[in-house]
Amino acid sequence: MIDTKMTRRAFMGTMGFGAMAALAGCGGGASTGGDAPAADANVKVTMITDTGGVNDQSFNQLSWAGMQKLGADLGWDVSYIESKQDADYMTNIDKAVDDGAQLIWGVGFAMGDAVNEAAEANPDVQFAIVDSTNNNGAANLTGVTFKQEECSFAVGYVAARMTTSGKVGFVGGINSEYMQPFEQGYYAGVEYANKEQGLSVTYTGQWAESFGDAAKGKSIAQKMIQDGADVLYHAAGGTGNGMIEACAEAGVYAIGVDMDQAHLAPEAVITSALKKVDEAIYQISQQLVSGELAGGSNIVMGAAEDAVGIAPTHDLLPDEVYNGALEVIEKIKAGEIVVPTNADELAAYKASL
Repeated sequence: MIDTKMTRRAFMGTMGFGAMAALAGCGGGASTGGDAPAADANVKVTMITDTGGVNDQSFNQLSWAGMQKLGADLGWDVSYIESKQDADYMTNIDKAVDDGAQLIWGVGFAMGDAVNEAAEANPDVQFAIVDSTNNNGAANLTGVTFKQEECSFAVGYVAARMTTSGKVGFVGGINSEYMQPFEQGYYAGVEYANKEQGLSVTYTGQWAESFGDAAKGKSIAQKMIQDGADVLYHAAGGTGNGMIEACAEAGVYAIGVDMDQAHLAPEAVITSALKKVDEAIYQISQQLVSGELAGGSNIVMGAAEDAVGIAPTHDLLPDEVYNGALEVIEKIKAGEIVVPTNADELAAYKASL
């Protein structure tokens, strides 16, 4: 039977995420920070992107950064295959298997079914997936998910404190049970700031139903801006790039996601909700290849593991707002704030304020 959740203590004990204790590849030992791990070009790892593509300025790109670090630090043979449409997922996974990959990463919840099916069909290959889970108990599949509601809550708090119009917005990618925590966490953070700061900020949100349509993201954002929203947050991959562009053109604030997106529009992006996907891929890949982590589990990471948070870039934020957001994250770590992940939990949370 697989674990449905790896606890913080167990996770930190086996992986050392926060300490970045890099393990060597096949046959190697652990590095404690002095010598670099021995290179091993015999390890072949392939990443399959979702339809957002590897240059989405978001979680695909961040995942590839983790893969590239494996290549640079350990000499592993790393590569990626881009998926242009959902129908490509299984074809691309089969190609990676045929090419001799020992570990195959799927990136994005949309690939969940394909990766679960492929793991069952190829028991001699290790699989892992970002933003989805091991649903069928396959001993060779590791699911890696993040508590994205927690970092979304922190940036919702920032948005509420930074708006001058009293209206903030959210642009989502593909609406799903997995993506809902982005929206609900953000909305909850706005309501928390309303209570704490005596504000009356209102919220609006819309799903683009795409992770790769920047034009649609821009159009949605422009309508929200016309309707008065002056701080917008996205959880939409490449679609969100259009939202950031719209904000920059209109002179309003944008909030990025997954990675620090301030470089996309330094004059507009006030912060970003971080998911440290690159570090997770870097660490978990080594654990799986070395045998330290057997597979067959689901790993859940959040603020308590320092796996989610807000970007260090805060040039456009007053210190009191930035520090306030950091305090919010500390309260989440301590369990003083439990962030809602769906509409019912949000309604209960708002009623409790």
